[in-house]
Amino acid sequence: MRKLTHEDILKELNHHFFRLISETADELGLECYVIGGWVRDLFLERPSNDIDVVVVDQKKLTERPGIAIAEALRKKLGRRAHISIFRNFGTAQLKHKDLEIEFVGARKESYDRNSRKPITEDGTLEEDQDRRDFTINAMAICLNKERFGELIDPFNGLYDCEDKIIATPLDPDITFSDDPLRMMRCVRFATQLNFYIEDETFEALERNKERISIISEERIAEELNKIMLSPAPSKGFIDLERCGLLQLIFPELTTLQGVETRNGKAHKDNFYHTLEVLDNVAKATASDTFVHNEYSQWESKKDHVLWLRWAALLHDIGKPKSKRWDNLLGWTFHNHNNIGAKMVPAIFRKMKLPMNEKMKFVEKLVELHMRPIAIADDEVTDSAVRRLLFEAGDDIDDLMLLCTADITSKNEVKKKKFIENFTIVRQKLVELEEKDRIRNFQPPVSGDEIMEMFNLRPCREIGTLKTIIKDAILDGQIPNEYEPAKALLIEEAKKLNLSVVKKD
Repeated sequence: MRKLTHEDILKELNHHFFRLISETADELGLECYVIGGWVRDLFLERPSNDIDVVVVDQKKLTERPGIAIAEALRKKLGRRAHISIFRNFGTAQLKHKDLEIEFVGARKESYDRNSRKPITEDGTLEEDQDRRDFTINAMAICLNKERFGELIDPFNGLYDCEDKIIATPLDPDITFSDDPLRMMRCVRFATQLNFYIEDETFEALERNKERISIISEERIAEELNKIMLSPAPSKGFIDLERCGLLQLIFPELTTLQGVETRNGKAHKDNFYHTLEVLDNVAKATASDTFVHNEYSQWESKKDHVLWLRWAALLHDIGKPKSKRWDNLLGWTFHNHNNIGAKMVPAIFRKMKLPMNEKMKFVEKLVELHMRPIAIADDEVTDSAVRRLLFEAGDDIDDLMLLCTADITSKNEVKKKKFIENFTIVRQKLVELEEKDRIRNFQPPVSGDEIMEMFNLRPCREIGTLKTIIKDAILDGQIPNEYEPAKALLIEEAKKLNLSVVKKD
């Protein structure tokens, strides 16, 4: 965090757009303040292109002050700006180049217990700040000419930024009960910023956790995704578990928790192991989002990173269902990868996550995550590596990253062996891909050609022959080339009493 003087704030506001807002607000006789996340991030040195402006109309000059100022700005900017108006909410969004500014009239709110949608009416700046979720998001900076750059911080949000504290402006029980989504936002901000949730605020999370039931799965998933994209996502999941929210929104994850001991043998706590793997993946896929010139790079790749991190979170989700005691081996979790992969669609559907190729990607990585480990645990053969490359295809690099993150053993000798063998696996992947072109494998002889060669209609024998060719290539018996594949095809077809049809 940086401490900004009034002169420093003026320098940050030295943008023609802020000056234009100031000029327009004064012309319309309106008070105007930039508020919330942009102000917070200004002090925390975080990039932010989304700007919220609250407009106060003490003289009752217009019915919708936020819309009024946005429309006036649009006239001045002409075609350079795009405006979206939401009259039911009294808000307007103005997009200009790389800036996105939302204008809203100051308001006060009251809530019905069965809904998080507030009943709103016009209010003062103070009333608007009262309704904010956290002290760090209630800070405002005046844009009017006479007070341009003045910080209004009634709840000491600046001190909370400095002390790294998440706290509510008013009674946290009222804040969370009125809008239970704020409980998820509380944990999310603490995770994103690496802040500490103030004790009274955390206790209110525990007391109000059941209120999360009125929040839609989509909104919960949106906050979970932001937690997942944080530098250390485990912090968020631990806070959610501690306050009791995780059991309500994601019970499948909490079933991983706990250690059982029998005959002196105990298994690891798979909940904390999962979070360690998630953090390992987060470190490997991190981008310094606090550096402006890297912000766009992170934006372009974060969607893929998100689903890779979901794969890390769910990689062992099948362990509770597969857990067995073996008198010789101790605790076993045989086939947990396949069980877990089958659980992925149901989890995504329940949480309203996308049921498209993103879900398929997570499902695939969960199913395959034991394969590289099994290869590295034994002699690394070309055949095993070819089959791994065949099944993983273009996702092989992500799979290897996940599996490397999954090495969390406290046994340094065992850990060293796995890492060394993984290095061999990676080398062989590169060598065999260059040599055999297995990634996104297509058989050298197609099914249509087999039907034409032997005058066949679609039948089981075609699949059998294609499998024989595929296995021969993956086992290194023949190269991934047309002529050797065709020769093997003719040889194997004879065993099935099939003959090549001679063309006239």
